Amino acid sequence: MTGTTRSSAGLASEGLDARRRKLLFRSWHRGMREMDLILGSFADSEIGVLTSDEIDQYEKLLDIPDTEFLPLVTGERQVPADIDCPVLRKILAFRHSMTF
Repeated sequence: MTGTTRSSAGLASEGLDARRRKLLFRSWHRGMREMDLILGSFADSEIGVLTSDEIDQYEKLLDIPDTEFLPLVTGERQVPADIDCPVLRKILAFRHSMTF
């Protein structure tokens, strides 16, 4: 297998550009297992269809430390206006659709 990696859920990164492959990897390797599961599953589902603007937004969201991001995703903290964006709203909707 040359140039192909698989995420934790088995999604092949084949066919994704380098930036999307990197974001897929970062989504599954956050540091907190809860965030790995939420963002990794989101990326498996959506990374291939996000627009260029959405990829920019997602990349910025991945720069937020897990200890700050997890309370936003779980609804324990209100989303600050400066990071509210369409991709974050997609992540929140995705999280609410997840069953554990």
